[in-house]
Amino acid sequence: MQRHNRWFWLIAGVLWAAGSAAQNYPSKPIRMMVPFAPGGGADFVARIVGKQLNDALGQPLVIENRGGAGGAIGTELAARATPDGYTLLLGSAGPLAIQPGLMKRLRYDPLKDFAPVTQVASMPFVLVVHPSLPVKSIPELLALARAKPGQLNFGSPGNGSTTHLATELLKMLAKIDVVHVPYKGVAPALADLVGGQVQFMSGDMSSVLPQVKAGRLRALAVTGAQRSPFVPELPTIAESGVPGYAASGWFGVLAPAATPRGIITRLNAVIVKGIKGAEARERLAALGGDVVANTPAEFAAYLRADLAKWSKLIKVIGLKQE
Repeated sequence: MQRHNRWFWLIAGVLWAAGSAAQNYPSKPIRMMVPFAPGGGADFVARIVGKQLNDALGQPLVIENRGGAGGAIGTELAARATPDGYTLLLGSAGPLAIQPGLMKRLRYDPLKDFAPVTQVASMPFVLVVHPSLPVKSIPELLALARAKPGQLNFGSPGNGSTTHLATELLKMLAKIDVVHVPYKGVAPALADLVGGQVQFMSGDMSSVLPQVKAGRLRALAVTGAQRSPFVPELPTIAESGVPGYAASGWFGVLAPAATPRGIITRLNAVIVKGIKGAEARERLAALGGDVVANTPAEFAAYLRADLAKWSKLIKVIGLKQE
């Protein structure tokens, strides 16, 4: 009987401590690990999230940029941080859904080492072609690729990038033979596409749509599962004759795995409410981002599915880490 009482009070004490920690949270600034160099889209999204946390919780969010290894270095640091709610990760598809399939010795597990808080935004891409290419739709592009196997080139910011794999997924599902030309970043890939050195690519909206509006590129479709409100006239690739196709970048907030559930719940409520507001929506729209704002369980399920999809594709095409 005494032993049972000891266990009862031990468990009660743990639950009380966890509840107390969540109730008093936060009592100091929160650090958000951004696993990329300063100045990119990840920084932009982190600042949007930071404003919501500061406004609602009264504590500043300090962004810490720790780039390298495609986001793996900063992501590992976040995974190893103290699970007290004072270190968060601005996660994305690259380090959490693609790198695990590419790197043999990745020192974190995207499913076991993190507690998802919420997916902030989905970033569908736009498939664009050089105007000299005689195609105005995805069916026409696929027909041309089948008529000229191995003769069409597509650019990307590099091997294993989200936009590279978005086109590899199209290759696999549509059974076409097109040649990948990797670049060292979005800017040189886009410059060569505009110059006609490559024929097409999938790119983020903020990069390619200005070129489309200027008449330097032609947009054929969006890569997401649904049409984008930013370019509603563009069909999805799936509805253009490639059923089951969907590929998007995304950003989400995660915490180290053992972070108390009460803290995760509070962070979710604050971030979701904030990013659903008009100001956050407008700022995310500047990146071509659709607000998601889901539950921790929904984000966890999405991460599992995205990881499985990209890992399978990487294995099928035999992509190796450079």
